[in-house]
Amino acid sequence: MSRHILNRREWGKIVLGSLASALIPFDATADVVKIGPIDSRFRGVLLGVQSYSFRDLNLDDARQAMREIGIGSCELWAGHLEPRELRDDTDARAREELRRWRLRAPLSLFYGVRERFDRAGITINAYNYTMRDDFTDEEIEVGFRQARALGTRILTSSSNVSTAQRIDRVARRYRMYVGLHNHSRISPNEIATPESFQRAMRGTSNIRINLDVGHFVAAGFDPVAFIRRNHARIVTLHIKDRKRDQGPPVPFGTGDTPLRAILRLLRDNGYKIPANIEYEYAGADTRLEVKRCFEYCKRILLS
Repeated sequence: MSRHILNRREWGKIVLGSLASALIPFDATADVVKIGPIDSRFRGVLLGVQSYSFRDLNLDDARQAMREIGIGSCELWAGHLEPRELRDDTDARAREELRRWRLRAPLSLFYGVRERFDRAGITINAYNYTMRDDFTDEEIEVGFRQARALGTRILTSSSNVSTAQRIDRVARRYRMYVGLHNHSRISPNEIATPESFQRAMRGTSNIRINLDVGHFVAAGFDPVAFIRRNHARIVTLHIKDRKRDQGPPVPFGTGDTPLRAILRLLRDNGYKIPANIEYEYAGADTRLEVKRCFEYCKRILLS
């Protein structure tokens, strides 16, 4: 995005363009006929996808790709709904304009997305909405209203330890749960270590864990042991493969993340935790790579 300050007309075009892309009448799409639910539960484990995996596709194309692959469960990334032009974290003006968009976006946008996923036979198991220290209370709360309109009681969030108490107050009021997402950056206020998860959850009732098993390994921790100890507070997993010692994301089965052990742990212990594939490594074609990830995990669960 260019760094000039948007005038009112430019900002209005961005908002209207975003809404138009999400509110296309249903009879103008391929989803005229409602299909039955897609079953991507294998041996009791719900295998889904984080829609960020399809970040190079618009939401309709991402949803169509899920259908073609056979994925019936989705953790919906807010970036698929928000204006791409405003997602420049380095631009303070864009950040304020994104805040304005979030507070003004009509909930009909989110109800419409929910209906499209319902018609496609895909369940939205969680809504991935970032809530960090620079978020106002109003900006935090609007994420819960959006999630409710999308039909889920679970949010996942890249957040800070220091933001957890504010998030929890809203989560309790809405009777919803928020799984904090870990990265591999080890810093006192970032969610990255077992200890940082514990500090963030301390004194809260509705803060949970969204464990990214690849990032956890890259940061030097054991996801299998962590899941065993904390499965009751984990609302979703992000399934990816990374190398140890801050290594890169790699094709499934070629890194140091014990994906086979993790998926069998869920299966053999009956843990009701959605396992959402998050494709991040450099591949050729997004649809093809997500399908490879999906088939890899499916084979493990069925073996």
